[in-house]
Amino acid sequence: MSILKQGWSRRQILKTTAVAGAALAAPAIWTPSRAEGKRIVVRDDGGIYTKAYGAVFYRPFQEATGIEVVGVQANAEPTAQIRSMVDAGSYTWDMAKISQPAILMLTTGDKKYLEPHGLESDPVVATLPKQYMSEYGVGNNVYTTVLAYRTDAFEGREAPKSWKDFYDVEGFDGRRALRKHPFDTIEQALMADGFAAKDVYPCDIDRAFKTLDRIKPNVEVFWTSGAQVEQMLTSGEVDLIPTWVSRAQSARTAGAPVEIVWDQNIWGLDSWSILAGTPNADACREFIKFASDVKRQAALMEYFAAGVTQPEVFDMIDAKVAQDSPTYPEHIARGIQIDAKYWLDNQAAVIERYNSWLLS
Repeated sequence: MSILKQGWSRRQILKTTAVAGAALAAPAIWTPSRAEGKRIVVRDDGGIYTKAYGAVFYRPFQEATGIEVVGVQANAEPTAQIRSMVDAGSYTWDMAKISQPAILMLTTGDKKYLEPHGLESDPVVATLPKQYMSEYGVGNNVYTTVLAYRTDAFEGREAPKSWKDFYDVEGFDGRRALRKHPFDTIEQALMADGFAAKDVYPCDIDRAFKTLDRIKPNVEVFWTSGAQVEQMLTSGEVDLIPTWVSRAQSARTAGAPVEIVWDQNIWGLDSWSILAGTPNADACREFIKFASDVKRQAALMEYFAAGVTQPEVFDMIDAKVAQDSPTYPEHIARGIQIDAKYWLDNQAAVIERYNSWLLS
């Protein structure tokens, strides 16, 4: 989406575009002789991500180094594809933008399907907060689940401000939707039941389902995709909904009267990860360093409200733009980080119970 479509002022556009222009002037990293014939393929999320990454990362990196970067879209959690490539020693991709749970799935056990990046001491990468780093991933994007509601449904009365309010069907009457999956949903139920963010993990599943039982009769729709969420918020089919913040923002950009509750947001991390054994691992490392630069991350805000991982970005962009980002300091401070290890260990049993609950 363009900045203009988001309703930003000409001054904001000029400020952010100036950041992007400064970013594109970075010096070369590799000499032309080293880079000759080099090409890396990066799995990303497609859509706005491929468009933005092409403009801010892929093409400028090739201009600076001579190394071509090709972005390709794949499944949201492409662990099976990565295992297949590494086992066969045949690489359709060299690296991927993947979540923390996916990284754990690929590196737990005797065989590691990702390459340690070894960039912890790099001057650029080292400025990332530790919560955005792991041995096998360098954080590049934070995504988050929030409570969104239509303001026209709460005209003249108190609007919801927390998961407790979402579960209070008498005090906050309205048409509700809930995700048809336990990820984030379990955490929401526990916070609605009074759990502090620090006490959510390990999840008390029995307590969560007792809370879910309370709201189930008032759930109009169990949603399965972000596109469905956007459509429901835009059409007014629902009044309150837990959703990925990007979908609420898209509905708002399309003209829907949507407000976002950042309190108790539930956030996770996507990282750049290198496939184990790829012959282009060193080129991937150069790309990760290039893409971790604070000016480059600031330039992403020209395209969408990115969950940037370099805190200094917020000193470089307009304050109104900054407040749409999941990693705006106030939002992160009021949120809870998804415990990837908990879900790696427990997802099968919880998904089975949740599916049974949906049918009961």
